[in-house]
Amino acid sequence: MSSLPNSGEFLGHPKGLFLLFGTEMWERFGYYGMRAILVLYLVAITQDGGFGWSNADALSLYGTFTMAVYLTPLFGGWLADNVLGQRKAIIIGGILMAAGHFIMGVPHAAVAGMEENVFYLGLALLCIGNGLFKPNISTMVGDLYQEGDKRRDGAFTIFYMGINLGGALGPLAAGGVAALFNWQAGFIVAGIGMVISVIMQLVLSKKYLGDIGVVPAAKLSAAQSSTGKKEPLTNVEKDRIKVIFTMSVFSIIFWMGFEQAGGLMNIFANDYTNRMLMGFEVPASWFQSLNSIFIIIFAPLVAMIWLKLDKREPNSPVKFAIALVFLALGFLTMMLALITEGSGEGTMQISMMWLVLFYLFHTLGELCLSPIGLSMVSKLAPLRLASLLMGIWFLCTAIANKIAGLVGSFIGEGHEAVNNAMGIFIGLGATALLSATAMYLLSDKLVDWMHGAEGQHEPHTQEHILAEELEVAAIKQ
Repeated sequence: MSSLPNSGEFLGHPKGLFLLFGTEMWERFGYYGMRAILVLYLVAITQDGGFGWSNADALSLYGTFTMAVYLTPLFGGWLADNVLGQRKAIIIGGILMAAGHFIMGVPHAAVAGMEENVFYLGLALLCIGNGLFKPNISTMVGDLYQEGDKRRDGAFTIFYMGINLGGALGPLAAGGVAALFNWQAGFIVAGIGMVISVIMQLVLSKKYLGDIGVVPAAKLSAAQSSTGKKEPLTNVEKDRIKVIFTMSVFSIIFWMGFEQAGGLMNIFANDYTNRMLMGFEVPASWFQSLNSIFIIIFAPLVAMIWLKLDKREPNSPVKFAIALVFLALGFLTMMLALITEGSGEGTMQISMMWLVLFYLFHTLGELCLSPIGLSMVSKLAPLRLASLLMGIWFLCTAIANKIAGLVGSFIGEGHEAVNNAMGIFIGLGATALLSATAMYLLSDKLVDWMHGAEGQHEPHTQEHILAEELEVAAIKQ
């Protein structure tokens, strides 16, 4: 059993919470700062310090990279649980990610002839480091509190606010520096954020976290492991697993559209959006901050709406359907932008407000869907299959990211890109609406298959619901 030193409290919570808050905030600052400029760097012409790749090649790589971001935690979580312990995994992962950022920041002139090989090395280190870091930091938050401590929901609310604060600041800082100096400088800024995260853990964790996360979880639970025979799945468990699989598959549709943000929409912001504001050209990468900013603003409002609805609050499958409608509205917004402001020319420039509306609708959709995912698996999965089924959820998210890159890659180049973008927006919007309809029609059956698990044993307070809305960060990590 982990013990926590009496290091005092801040704002009614253990000070260790704010150490984890800062550690995760700076890691997300680095990751989202790097992600905001990644595709733009790949498509930038070599004279501007980029690789000069086609949109299709850049978006395909982006899809592969973000897919790996969701796959590697499956292995990193196992290593932490069985070999390293959470704290070592976080520190090793953080060091690898910092190295990845800095390697991507090496000037091309310093590695002439090997630029792409060095770049791939940086990405590989980011993927491996993310796998060690990502699945472990959030679980340590819960370990700060004894079972039944009512402060736990509030702690996760604070923690997830930190994640979104990092997600908002990273693109602004890395994107701003990249626009002012060069792409490599932007990656270095991301690396600096990751270094701050690692230093905080190395210097402060012993004082504020005690031995939490030091011993691998498998060793801690070995004494409590069951030696009995495995029981076959009951009919109730089989039905609940059906729900998990069904909603996981539908989540692919949502994330396939939502994850156009860092790829296709990044290129659209850069090439086809009028970004002049009072004589200042807004960096395309800055639009990547909108999602996190909107989460911070609207998560409390969504929580209040669910609280006001009380018994009329939609069930989880209906919330999934609502999320898919918001996804479709985002693409409808871009279709209207092309219709009202499009000239059919490759040089078309739409207003920035269309992009702001696009990200607003998609964030509202995220707030309806993302909190359900982890909660759904934890409520419905048989205990002996919980990790496997959680892995299925993340596997579907990984698949969605790869498909998102492939879909976005159809935008093409120059003149044809505008027409192709309209086709992509129509296709994704229509798919989202059809999926929303199907999910709504299935909702009653899915609730029946949950066998009473929907809403069971959950405190219906504003603080609890706000914590759920902010758990979008648990997916985004």
